[in-house]
Amino acid sequence: MNKVLSILIALVLVGCSAKGSNPSEQRAEIQKMNQEVISAVYKQEPAAKKLMGSAAGYATFSNAQVNVIFVAGGGGYGMAKNNSTGKVTYMEMGEGGIGLGLGAKDYRVLFVFHTQKALNSFIDDGWVFGGEADAAAKTKDKGGEASGGAKFGDVTVYQLTEAGLAIQATAKGAKYWKSDELN
Repeated sequence: MNKVLSILIALVLVGCSAKGSNPSEQRAEIQKMNQEVISAVYKQEPAAKKLMGSAAGYATFSNAQVNVIFVAGGGGYGMAKNNSTGKVTYMEMGEGGIGLGLGAKDYRVLFVFHTQKALNSFIDDGWVFGGEADAAAKTKDKGGEASGGAKFGDVTVYQLTEAGLAIQATAKGAKYWKSDELN
């Protein structure tokens, strides 16, 4: 079990920062990922474009996750944007969960916040709890996934698997926080 925890901790530490040797390069990498995620969601879910147009704001994240039997963990980075002010907040994330699962995946998430209160709560508090059930077998453009976006109160979430081989059913929590280094 110690080996499993060591692997999960290493994944979280590796997955929590964008590529780049300095904050300016890391911010540019996050901005690039942001545009790629939005374009991919629009292509897969055309109605998302209208939803984004009327939203208080949104957040995009690049995440990596590992599931080993009963334990899941992961980490990532991203940004939140307030559509009213144009302000961008660079963020990091970590997650952990319990349940049945095996595998690893690299995925992207788009959160669309329908109210200013939901956006502010995400940026300031950053806690998300819930369940996740999916199956993914994907490398670049080959393979598929069975997961999806859903609306939770004042937030709509879209998830896209980039690569990985995983099957899971977990209860998990995620913490999103402002990056001291990038803001």
